[in-house]
Order: sequence, then structure tokens, then C-alpha cells
Amino acid sequence: MSTTIAQVGDPQKPDSAPRAGRLLPRLARPGAAVLSGVLLYASFPPRPLWWLVLPGFALLGWVLFERRFRAAFGLGLLAGLGFMLPLLHWTGEEVGPVPWLALAAAEALFIAVGCVGISAVSRLPCRPVWAAAVWTLDEAVRARVPFGGFPWGKIAFGQADSVFLPLAALGGTPLLSFAVVLCGFGLFEAVRRLHVHRATGELPRGAVVAVAATVLVPVAAALAALPLVDDSAEDGTATVAAIQGNVPRLGLDFNSQRRAVLDNHANRTEQLARDVKAGKVPQPDFVLWPENSSDLDPYRNADARIVIDDAVKAIGVPTVVGAVVEPDTGKLRNTLIQWDPDKGPVDTYDKRHIQPFGEYMPMRSVARVFSSDVDRVQRDFGPGKKVGVFDLSGTSVGLVTCYEAAFDDAVRDTVEHGAQLIAVPSNNATFGRSEMTYQQLAMSRVRAVEHSRSVVVPVTSGVSAVIRPDGTVVQKTKMFTPDALVDEVPLRSSLTPATRMGPLPEGVLALLAVIGLGWVTARAVPARRAR
Repeated sequence: MSTTIAQVGDPQKPDSAPRAGRLLPRLARPGAAVLSGVLLYASFPPRPLWWLVLPGFALLGWVLFERRFRAAFGLGLLAGLGFMLPLLHWTGEEVGPVPWLALAAAEALFIAVGCVGISAVSRLPCRPVWAAAVWTLDEAVRARVPFGGFPWGKIAFGQADSVFLPLAALGGTPLLSFAVVLCGFGLFEAVRRLHVHRATGELPRGAVVAVAATVLVPVAAALAALPLVDDSAEDGTATVAAIQGNVPRLGLDFNSQRRAVLDNHANRTEQLARDVKAGKVPQPDFVLWPENSSDLDPYRNADARIVIDDAVKAIGVPTVVGAVVEPDTGKLRNTLIQWDPDKGPVDTYDKRHIQPFGEYMPMRSVARVFSSDVDRVQRDFGPGKKVGVFDLSGTSVGLVTCYEAAFDDAVRDTVEHGAQLIAVPSNNATFGRSEMTYQQLAMSRVRAVEHSRSVVVPVTSGVSAVIRPDGTVVQKTKMFTPDALVDEVPLRSSLTPATRMGPLPEGVLALLAVIGLGWVTARAVPARRAR
């Protein structure tokens, strides 16, 4: 009787445990996919946890192993969102969540497509090599399309404190990303082989060698590349000053107080001149102001020109001024001006990689549906065409404006054109106290090693810094604090293998990915016909 009552009165009770038991395994891979993305995010600055990228990719390798197309896409999308949503949170700092969510989703879609390819090549021998190549190909595509690409989130940019960093000097950011991803996928393959061995007792020698190579070769290559990391002065030294004037308030509306921003940088430069005269700091050979330090066009605004000229005369050395230039016709220019204390403006560099939806508005009518803030960009900026290298007191200084630091070609071009030092004038005021400034600083550290150049980063309000050619930060400011960094930096003119080879390593790795995907396709055709 009691059995009958239990069956009739609580018909779901006997099935609840089996259902729960079936549900948990189904959630394991989706949960692991999200966790893998979160681990990738956590490996990026300002956290010094670069090594988390390795378990992140090991977990992603398990998630994607021999998954079908749809499953791989969905799991890859979850991993991409787990990575990109927190990484790009700063993009919604002042404009709300919609642009942030849209950008993160778009980047996650790229990752999802790449994960389909990674899953496909997981059926091949030496699968970690093919998988790492596919990830590198995916990064290459994301860095180029759409609207000129968005390289943010490239794995190499999270490795500024990593043991793998010397590989940047050997093959640039593509090789650095490839090696790190290869090592992560290799860890998964090692665990998988160990599990198979315990279950079957089989442990093929060739498989052991291949697995060991995927883990050990990237580390050995990084150690072998250490001699390429050199901060000695080949061409003497230069004393450089980086000015951080600060902004009157945070957010998009800081530009409404453009004169105050200009005055802040002029005043801090004049204070530096007084400190030099008093013997507190050495006389700099040249001075670097940040991007947007004068959003008043000094060619059109006489007051702005006088303020800049007085500050440059006070310090008495060539100064690079970041300005918004407003031609009578055509598009605005985000310009760096070489300002001589005697001659005034003598040379300019117009930013070449301008920021979509920030400095210009593609598909304005469509973007307006998602956010009315698009109308803040009333007049689009246009890109410059020439490579920026200024001769400042006999030092060739390569110019890379803010967002451009994320693009391999923008930095490499300056070194190929003779830059002995790289300057990255930036403006992070619209992103508040977010992680953006630290992520961008890490990019500059990687670029320093990649091209064996000192890098100086003057920022309006974020973290300004002086970086040695070995990636070491020797001076930096606090956020939203007026300051002036003065340091004697080594100058170098030799070219690293990464600089000499240019885009070749990326092209080789992309080709490797295409070969792997082609191999998978070729193997799949006979199998389908056999059915």
C-alpha cells in the first residue's frame, strides 16, 4: 500500500535523481567554456597572473575536443563571452552597456568561429599545433576586419610579465600568441594521454614525444630568445620628459573644458622648467605631451598657440603636442605636432589607425538605434597616410598614437623608418579608472621587447610610463594626477628578427592553420562518401 501511495502521490520523485544526474554532465562543458574565457581574461593586466592563460587554453582544449560544428560554435561563443565581456567592460564606462555588449558579442563571434576550426583540427595528429595555428589565424582576422579590425584581446598582450615574452623579439606578437596557446593546448593533450594510458595501458612513444614537444618547445624557444632582449644603449642615450597634465573631469565631456586640459599640460611643463632651473631634475632633450593635450586647434586658435608656445619656450626643447586639427574642409585630424621653441610647429604626424565608433562613425544611422551618443561625433576624423618619425634634438622618435599601439604594422613601420625610441601619446580620460590604461600599457611593454626600443607613454590622465627595451617599467604615474616623468633612456637602432621579418611569421602561422583545416576537409570527404 505504501509503495502504491508513493507512486501515485509523488510520481516525479523516482525520476528526480536520474534527471539531475543527466543534467550536470550536460552543463559541464558549457560551464567549462565560460570558465576558460574567464581565465583568459584574468591573465591580462592589471593582474600579474599571466600563467592563467595556460589552464584557460587547456580547459578550452577539453571543451572543444572532437565536438561537432554546432556544439563547437556554441561552446566557443560562451568562451568568447567569458573572455571579452569582462575584458572590454571599459568600453561602456561613459556610454552605457549597449556599445560594450555589442562589441564584446562581436568579438566573441570571431572567437566562436575560430573554435569551430580548433574543434575540427582536434581530430588530426599533433592537434595542439594545428589548434594554436587556428587561434593565431583567428587573431589575425580580428585585427583586420571589420572597420580596420580590433586587435584588443590578442593573447600576446597579456604576456608582458611572462616567461614567453622574449618570443616577441623573435617573431612578434603572432609568434608569442602561438607559443602560449600551443603550450596551453599541449597541457590538455598531456592530461588526455595520461587518462587514456590509465584506462587502456597504451602510451605510444610518438604521442609522448609530440605532447612533450608542444609543452616544452615553446618554453625552450623563449629561453633561447632571451639574448634578443637587450636594453643596452647602442646609440647613446636621450633624456626625455613625459607630461601628464590631467583633465578637469572624467568622461566624454572632458572635451567641453578643452582649454583647461591645455592649460594643465602647459602649466605642468612650465613647472618642469622651474624644477630643471632649480636643479631638481635634469634638463630633458625633448618633451612629450599626450594625445588630445590640446583639443583646441593651435593653427586656428591664437590663444591656444600662445599657451603652447610659452610652455615650449619655458622648457626650451622640442616638444610633441597632441592636438585636434580642424581643416577648413574635409575631416578632422588627430595630430601630433613637433613644436620647436624657436620656430614653433615644424612637423606633424596624423594618426593612421583611427578608432571606429570613437573618432569616426561608420553606419551612423544604424549605430544611432543602439545609442544616441553617436551624435557626439559630429565631424568624423580622417586617417593620416605617412609614417610618423620626428627628429627631436638628434633622436629619431617613432610616433604611435594611443589605439595604434594595438596594430603590429603601425609600430613596426616607425622602427623600419629609423626610430631609435617609440612614443605612444595616449588619452584614456573617457575610460575613467577602468583597466583600459593598464591593458594599453602592457601592449607598449610587449612592443618594447618586440622591437628592442625604449617606449615612452605620455597619457592625459591614465598611467604614463617610461619603458626600457626589455619591457621593464622604470617610471610611471598615478591615475588622474598631474606629473612629469624625466628619465635617461637608451637609444637603439639594431633590428630584431621580428622587425626584420615583419608580417612573415603571422603569414606562415596562418598558412599552417589553412593547411590543417584543408587536411580535415580532405579527410571528411571520403568518410561522407563511404556512408
